[in-house]
Amino acid sequence: MKGTRLSDTVKTPYRLIFRVHALRQMFNRRIGDTDVHEVVQNGKIIEEYPDDTPYSSYLLLETIKGRPLHVVVGYNKEEGVLIVITAYKPDPHLWEENYTRRRS
Repeated sequence: MKGTRLSDTVKTPYRLIFRVHALRQMFNRRIGDTDVHEVVQNGKIIEEYPDDTPYSSYLLLETIKGRPLHVVVGYNKEEGVLIVITAYKPDPHLWEENYTRRRS
C-alpha cells in the first residue's frame, strides 16, 4: 500500500476526527485543518504501522501550498473513522529530499 493514496485504502465515506494532541501541534505549527483534510484526501502513504494499537496507522505525505506536510492517522475500519494523531512539516535533516524516506 506504500505509495498509494489513503483514499484507495479506506472505505468511504469516512469520518475524520482530531486528537487533542494533533490540534495542539497543528496550532503550534500553523497547520490548518483544511490542510490536513487535503493531505488525508490526496496524500500518499509513505509508511504503514499495522501493529499500532488500538488501530493500525499510516504516515501520509502531500505538498500543500508549496510545503510538504506529514500527517499520521489511525484507521478504525469498523466505524469508518480516521483519527488524526499528528501533523508536521518534515525536517529536511531527518528526511531525504522527497520526504518519503528517513535519513539513515
